[in-house]
Order: sequence, then structure tokens, then C-alpha cells
Amino acid sequence: MQQHSEIVISALGIHPARIDDTSVTRALLVALRGSVGQADLERIVRGLPPASSEVASMGSPAIEIVGLRKSYGSLEAVGGLDLSVAEGEVFALLGPNGAGKTTTVEILEGFRQRDAGTVSVLGFDPAHGGRKLKEQIGIVLQSTGVDPFLTVAETLDMYRSYYPTPRPRDEVIELVGLTDKRSSTINKLSGGQKRRLDVAIALAGDPRLLFLDEPTTGFDPSARHQAWEVVKNLAALGKTVFLTTHFMDEAEYLADRVAIIARGQIVAEGPPATLAARDTAPSVVRFRLPSADIALPDPIRGGATVTGHDVEFSTADPTQSLHELTSWAIGQHITLDRLEVIRPSLEAVYLELTEQAQADGAKA
Repeated sequence: MQQHSEIVISALGIHPARIDDTSVTRALLVALRGSVGQADLERIVRGLPPASSEVASMGSPAIEIVGLRKSYGSLEAVGGLDLSVAEGEVFALLGPNGAGKTTTVEILEGFRQRDAGTVSVLGFDPAHGGRKLKEQIGIVLQSTGVDPFLTVAETLDMYRSYYPTPRPRDEVIELVGLTDKRSSTINKLSGGQKRRLDVAIALAGDPRLLFLDEPTTGFDPSARHQAWEVVKNLAALGKTVFLTTHFMDEAEYLADRVAIIARGQIVAEGPPATLAARDTAPSVVRFRLPSADIALPDPIRGGATVTGHDVEFSTADPTQSLHELTSWAIGQHITLDRLEVIRPSLEAVYLELTEQAQADGAKA
């Protein structure tokens, strides 16, 4: 199939950068219809929406970034970043402070100009999308300000009035879990309830794409989980959600895909469960023996670290290792206290990748 793709690209006179078979097929269908010129064909193959309105409905990523660059003086905050987010996806961008995360998001939202690269948000360049784009996105910032003496319902009515086709007020209030607070003034809401109101305001215009910037910072555990369910409700509605967070459990629970940014570059991207091949990485088995004098079975003894009563070893096949370990323990009438199998966590992968990026930057 790859050879076929190369033939197609060559015949159409398109540069082979950032192509795949799906893009080629889509471009062929349009080209055969004769409904698009060379410039639009180039955009389609690269995964970007065509500029002509006739073929703009073909379907494209909600967000597409190619070669994004932004510098502040001599500091390059974002250096040639590529990223794609599908329609209807919950996507999390993770990264340490100073990695270029905020700059990237502000460019996507249209609040900051880029130095170079191509950016498409819902088919628009955010630098020039204007009202047409803003009507289709919602933004939940880390902190917002609303009139504390308006009620929840009044606040939603005010923001809904700014949009041509707003979402029904009571539906939005129910979606974020504020039905019993609809007549309460903002100054009577708890911190978690105010955060839900922020989400409701972002949903007032019935956006296709929602940006959530650290949505649960400062929340207690109960409020965090309630906020997570609100985001799950948004995903169920088919909304595209672009999330930034420092909480790895939040990203793992909510996101279909995550990307880790470090020093202005994406260093890993994929589903949380398989990011950086963490699903196939060796597992660690830990347990405690009733006595430090017990000799471990041969398959485990060689690679185990024993500290007093505590034993730890790595294994690429935890199922087989556990079978051997527990069969031996049962045969020896030994109880294995605190037995656990630990796979590499998203946090561990995140720390390894970002620390490596920082180390590489220090060498450069």
C-alpha cells in the first residue's frame, strides 16, 4: 500500500511530507471529482482542511499543527511542533512549566501570534478566524471573573445572548450539575460549583471545541471526580475537548490520547495506557516474606532484590512469574504479605521523558 501511496503522490505532484494512506485516498476522491486545485490538494494530503468551502465538509481534524514555532527574544518556547486532535476526541497536553504548553494553547485559542508554522482550528487559522471561529469554541481558564450578584441562571442567560445559536440554558445547567443552584447567586457557590459554572459559561454557545486549562486545580478529591464526570458528559455529546493538566490520574481517566511536551517539542504521543510502550514495559513484583531466611525459588532468585523480609523483582511476563511464585508459596505453606504487581505509571513515563528532554537540552 505504501508503494501505491508514493505513486499517487508522485502523480499528483505533491510533496510526500506528512502523508498517510487515508489522506491519499481522501485527496484522490476530491481530485478525481475535479473540485479542488493543487493548493487545496496539498492541504488535504497533509491532513489540513482545504481552503475552499466546497470541500471543507469532507472531514478533518479539529486541531492540526504543523511546524509551529514561537520565540520570545532568544528563547525558543515552541520549536517546530506537530500535533493533531480528532473531532470528538478528549485530548490532554501534558508538560512541565516552561515547556511551551501555555504558548501552544494560546496560539490555538487565537490569543497569541505564532512566528512560523501552519495552524488549523476547526478549519480556521486562529490568527485570522475572528468571530466565525470564536462562535465555535469555548474556553475554561484557570481563573475567571463573573458578577457575584447574578444568579447561575442569569449568568448563563447573559453569556448565551452573545451567541447566534446558544445551547438551552437549563440543559447546560443540568449538564454541569448545577440544577439545584440555578437560582443561587454566584457569591453563594462553593469553589467547585464556581468551577462548574465556568464550564457552563464555556458551553453557553454550544461550542464544537472546548479548551480546559487546569480545570481541577485546587479541588478536593470529591470535587475533582465530579468535574471529571462533567468532562465525560461533554465527550458523550461529541464535543472535542483539549485539556491541559498537571494531574496524571486526571489525564489517564479522561483523555483518549495524551501528548507530552518538553522544551517546545512533543516527546511522546498516544493513548495513556500505551504511551511510550508502558503497556509492554517490564512489571515489578513486590512482596514480603515471613522470614528473611527463606530461600526463593530458582526462577525468581537470580533477578530478585532482597532487603530483609522484602523482595522485589522485574518481569516481562507477570502472569507466568506470579504463577511460579504463588505455586511455590502454596507448596511451602508460605504467606506472601503485601504482594503487588506494579506496571509503569503514566507519571513515571512522564517524569522519565521530561527529565531526559531536560538533560538533552543541557548537553546541547
